[in-house]
Amino acid sequence: MKNKNDAITSRDVDFAKWYTDVCKKAELMDYSSVKGFIIYRPYGYALWEMIQKELDKRFKETNHQNVYMPMLIPETLLKKEADHVKGFAPECAIVTKGGLDDLEENLIIRPTSETLFCEHYAKIVKSYRDLPKLYNQWCSVVRWEKTTRPFLRGSEFLWQEGHTVHATEEEAREETIKMLNIYKDTCKELMALPMVTGLKTDKEKFAGAEETYTIEALMHDGKVLQSGTSHYFGQGFAKAFDMKFLDKDNKEKYVYQTSWGASTRLIGAIIMVHGDDNGLVLPPRMAPIQVEIIPIKMENEEVMKKANEINELLKKNNVRSEIDFTDKTPGFKFNEAEVRGIPLRIEFGPKDLENNQIIIAKRNDYTKQIISLDSKIEEVVTNLLDQIQEEMYNKALEHLNQNIFETNNYSELKEILNTKGGFVKVPWCKELECEMKIKEDIGATSRCITNENTKDKCICCGKPSKVDVYFAKSY
Repeated sequence: MKNKNDAITSRDVDFAKWYTDVCKKAELMDYSSVKGFIIYRPYGYALWEMIQKELDKRFKETNHQNVYMPMLIPETLLKKEADHVKGFAPECAIVTKGGLDDLEENLIIRPTSETLFCEHYAKIVKSYRDLPKLYNQWCSVVRWEKTTRPFLRGSEFLWQEGHTVHATEEEAREETIKMLNIYKDTCKELMALPMVTGLKTDKEKFAGAEETYTIEALMHDGKVLQSGTSHYFGQGFAKAFDMKFLDKDNKEKYVYQTSWGASTRLIGAIIMVHGDDNGLVLPPRMAPIQVEIIPIKMENEEVMKKANEINELLKKNNVRSEIDFTDKTPGFKFNEAEVRGIPLRIEFGPKDLENNQIIIAKRNDYTKQIISLDSKIEEVVTNLLDQIQEEMYNKALEHLNQNIFETNNYSELKEILNTKGGFVKVPWCKELECEMKIKEDIGATSRCITNENTKDKCICCGKPSKVDVYFAKSY
């Protein structure tokens, strides 16, 4: 499809510039006066609300409760878990003054809230009867990033972070995988995003975790995006923060802990997986506005009457629709609806009404169809929305499947990642030296372990392999 919008750079000319153009042109965000801190404009925040609403529903269906922890963490508290503080120290923003006075202790603006939850759980969990505790919070965090990009990597971003404590290892491990699957299913069913899932390597796991599981999405340009993670902490934080409980056998034991999170990065994934040269393309279930009604010749009383009738009919059938009442030209309105990624556009003027018809245009493939006003418009629309959702997922899945490769040859790994991108499955010995060599030589990182593999040789050093792992270039 030819680019109809000069304000948006073509994806194949400059993907990074295209992404920024779409974020700005679709009015998702604006830059603030502090580098790395963006303004979420109404349409961009509405996308986050759609994600938040769906995830929050699924969390509550699995008996999780929302809480809110303070923004500030005492520096001594953050330092209680050695690996954790080492992992986050370079990104911390530090408050040293309160008003005009120097603080007695530095306060860290939360980069994540493990330590706060641990301190709280240590106070309130005393017995097996207090477990499990299944808490989640919706908040923003600050990580002082050197390189930022809207939604993908910011010095401040919106997210949810779940923190749970359990009486047994089995229960905590089950929670870790359950939450990973909630992320994967939500991405598929709401956002039409297929994911590659698996276990992170020790180098790539969360600071302080025993195991980190991830969902990874493939972007249009062949790079991948970590889109959500779920961590099994074991008892590491429990021992550091003295989180104990009296069990049924009357013995004092440490809890087992998990943490899991997803952020506004998912908005970036939606843009980069589904968007095209004319702007956003939103899956219907994700779209804040599913149908844009564009009456042509608004001064015509019959046209406006029909526009309002259709709008009310759709709303009664739980379709998120709106009428474009602005005084812009029809062509401008069509273009604007495309930039915003609205799944369906209904357009008609006096001549269409004379012919007892309206025109429905699909955003994802630009096809149009003429619909008789005698038909059940609400059924036509809801069926089309379901069709678009399925088409968008299948298209993204096809792109993913076509860009998953496998090799045990180092030169081929390098060629694939430098020319095609995508995920490349390779045998690996699990040694950090080999993982780092690939990163330094090719600029690719391990994304997740897929399975055990003791029959092949490591792609890097030639020693016996232990697992297969996906490597990719990433955001």
